[in-house]
This record gives sequence, structure tokens and C-alpha cells, in this order.
Amino acid sequence: MAEHLATGSWGEKTAAGYLESKGYTIHKANYRYNHSEIDLIASKDDLLLFVEVKTRRGTGYGMPETFVNLTKVRLVKKAAEHYIFASDWVFDVRFDIIAIVLDPDGGYEVHHFEDAFC
Repeated sequence: MAEHLATGSWGEKTAAGYLESKGYTIHKANYRYNHSEIDLIASKDDLLLFVEVKTRRGTGYGMPETFVNLTKVRLVKKAAEHYIFASDWVFDVRFDIIAIVLDPDGGYEVHHFEDAFC
């Protein structure tokens, strides 16, 4: 597996663990609808969460969250709409970004942006 794909996969697993530690239940990872993908779908109480995960090795090109562009937002919303209707969800929804920055020494930082886009 290419290094960037392995980094992304690790980041998604780390983000899922982070959400679970906050009391969320993970329903789906890498949910696909047509050409759209949602990294994580989770819930807590009456809230359904659609999460875009961005993982980067350093910040030389900018913070990971800045790589969620308008095209990506539209694709996530399209897949989320499909999931909401397919699962008959009738409660609140939220779109979050989890940005993970890997340190050169092997550590990492997780930044959770709630209501990152609507």
C-alpha cells in the first residue's frame, strides 16, 4: 500500500478511536455513494455525525483541515443525504472534520472541528 494511503487509513482508525472515546458509536467507515465518500459516520444520542478525516505528516503545506474544499463538501453532503434517507434518520445531523497531524518523533495531535460545514 502506498505510504499516503497507509497514513490516511491509520488516520481514519485513529479518528474512529477518538470518537469512541468521546462516547460516539461508529456506524460506517468509508461509506460510498456514487462518486462520494464519507470517512466516518457516527452517532451519539439523537445526533448523527458525518466526519471527514484529514491526516498529514507535518504542516509544511498547511493544516490538514484546510484541504477540505468546496467540492469535497458537496460530495460529502450528497452521500450524507443518501445515507439519511436510506436509514430513515429523523434527528439532528452534523458535519465535522477531524484533522490529525503526525509529529516527526512519532506522536500526533487530533483536532476535532464540530459543525465544520453545513
